[in-house]
Amino acid sequence: MNIADYKGVWVFAEQREGSLQKVSLELLGEGRKIADKLGVKLTALLLGNNIGELSKELAAFGADEVLVADNELLTHYTTDGYTKVICDLVNEKKPEILFIGATFIGRDLGPRVAARLRTGLTADCTSLDIDEEGKYLLATRPAFGGNLMATIACADHRPQMATVRPGVFSRLEKVENRAAIIENVKVDFADGDIRTKVVEVVKTAKDLVDIGEAEFIVSGGRGVGSAEGFKLLEELAEVLGGTVGGSRAAVDKEWVGKHLQVGQTGKTVKPKVYIACGISGAIQHLAGMQDSDFIIAINKDESAPIMKAADYAIVGDLNKVIPEMIAQLRR
Repeated sequence: MNIADYKGVWVFAEQREGSLQKVSLELLGEGRKIADKLGVKLTALLLGNNIGELSKELAAFGADEVLVADNELLTHYTTDGYTKVICDLVNEKKPEILFIGATFIGRDLGPRVAARLRTGLTADCTSLDIDEEGKYLLATRPAFGGNLMATIACADHRPQMATVRPGVFSRLEKVENRAAIIENVKVDFADGDIRTKVVEVVKTAKDLVDIGEAEFIVSGGRGVGSAEGFKLLEELAEVLGGTVGGSRAAVDKEWVGKHLQVGQTGKTVKPKVYIACGISGAIQHLAGMQDSDFIIAINKDESAPIMKAADYAIVGDLNKVIPEMIAQLRR
């Protein structure tokens, strides 16, 4: 391997059912900074079926170039199919750096691609930079249970790869009609290249998380007001690298799934941080979360029982408080 042959920064632009994942746009924002430091192009790698229109959005959020692999066999994610396409393109075009979001898909795809390319991968990163000489990607991630941060460089192999937690970086301001080179790449699959077949896609599969294992939970109750209101809670949970939860009232109203219910008739949780949004704090709910390491309550009613159980009680409208929390955390 001649390292000097490898140039450019690539971002895997994850999409699901024609919708770009937020982490893809966040990676473009950080990838733009890295590419500018190195004086190279920023390329978005887009795989799927009938997804060409997303190229414009990727360009608007910072990509200089978009490589589009459009094929019916890429309609649904498979490890074999996506790995083959990405590795073939990497071997042909030789990028210096490849970023992938640390989503369910990215955590599966990143290691497989790295292994096939015989290169290194720093997983679950929270910070990215380039060394002073411009030679190496410096990828930082928590180590030893989060007790220290390790900065890792891949000296002898290319591309330098990292998966990055969603919510860590900020996307760039969208620039409509931003110019970018769009290249449709040829995709060839032989019999046996894809060894699995997607029989059925279960829409709720992405939500089937074990909240009992989560370190950060953003939980909502009747005070959230609607299923639409839970999108704000999901955004805060994503920034924290956690998950949403809900009180029985929110579950009964079908604003959130039963598997995310916290309380006596739901799950008992002990996260590092539990954020209760619009939850009054009935004893049945308190029984399921009162042993959390740190409790933050957001409620308009300062006399709600949850406020007494909280380490920090914020009296206010969650629709105003949570966006400010998100902004501060991203900063």
